[in-house]
Amino acid sequence: MRITGGQVFDLAQGFVLRDVCTDAALIAETSGDGAVLDAAGCYVIPGLVDVHFHGCVGEDFSDATPDGLQKIADYELSQGVTYICPAGMTLPEDQLTAICKNTAAHRRQNTGGAEVVGAHLEGPFLCMAKKGAQNGDYLHDPDAAMLKRLQEAAEGCVRLVTLAPEQPGSIEFIRAAAELGIHVSVGHTVANYETAKAAFEAGADHATHLYNAMPPLAHRDPGVIGAAWEVPTVKPELICDGIHVHPAVVRLTFGLFGKERMIIISDSLRATGMPDGEYPFGGQMIEVHGNRATILGHPETLAGSVTSLMGCLRQAVSFGIPVADAVRACTYNPAQSIGIDHRTGTLDVGKEASIVLLNQKDLSIKAIVFKGQQV
Repeated sequence: MRITGGQVFDLAQGFVLRDVCTDAALIAETSGDGAVLDAAGCYVIPGLVDVHFHGCVGEDFSDATPDGLQKIADYELSQGVTYICPAGMTLPEDQLTAICKNTAAHRRQNTGGAEVVGAHLEGPFLCMAKKGAQNGDYLHDPDAAMLKRLQEAAEGCVRLVTLAPEQPGSIEFIRAAAELGIHVSVGHTVANYETAKAAFEAGADHATHLYNAMPPLAHRDPGVIGAAWEVPTVKPELICDGIHVHPAVVRLTFGLFGKERMIIISDSLRATGMPDGEYPFGGQMIEVHGNRATILGHPETLAGSVTSLMGCLRQAVSFGIPVADAVRACTYNPAQSIGIDHRTGTLDVGKEASIVLLNQKDLSIKAIVFKGQQV
């Protein structure tokens, strides 16, 4: 098809008025047929990439059920999120193994919806003091042998693992993860600047939901945030749901790290796309009121978001982030961070034709094209 008349996302220029052509599943120089998709009044952007979320529409990735993962994939695609790397929780190894096997089976079967490009193990290698909504009963010191077993169960599709680098054996774990093709993200941690800096210099290249579940940036104690800024290979995740991070801090963080490094995530829960109420999460219960989710009985403890990544993109723009920068943080940067930017993240010729048309007035979705097919 030919997508014509829209403002097309461009990594270098922001948005440019040009056509986008597809041929079969790829973006091409010319269209393979006469079909035309009118994008007048729209931004034409790559499909979004979420590297950190737990579930939606009543389903949780950690439940490790085929039907549940399919429903998650279907809902995400309906929201313009075309590539997903859902996150598991801090759970026993047998349940983590089930999560990994379910992910591998889903990828083999390729049953539609957003593509599950991998898994993110947000636990169990975290610290008790900053476990947040994770279940402390199942926390585990960094264990490279366990990680290898989980990667084997996942048939190589674990892409990301979160680590508290003050835990014993962390540097060796980071190096072992790299050998397994897994990126390491620093998070759920009380690490000081020196410890975090050592982890980043050893190869950790993400920061899990920056500001949340870590010490704050202080002028005499820069901590994880200061260390992350100093190592240019590190990309910080930011939850832009309007609850987890103040709009002024969202603006500050984009200014501090630059548009080239920022990753917007949703960190969304099974309650996303569902009514207010109580829901299970990682062996605990959460309660949802509006767009705020907290541990049941502990309203001070946030449990993740109930906003899709597309919703977070809109929030970021409403906070004053330029549209092109917000799009980059939801597409190219996360794709690059887990090694799939050769397939997606821009609308260059040869990339997969996963494309979303957003109305310029309100960023509502006009059309979704997934691997060359309008859905």
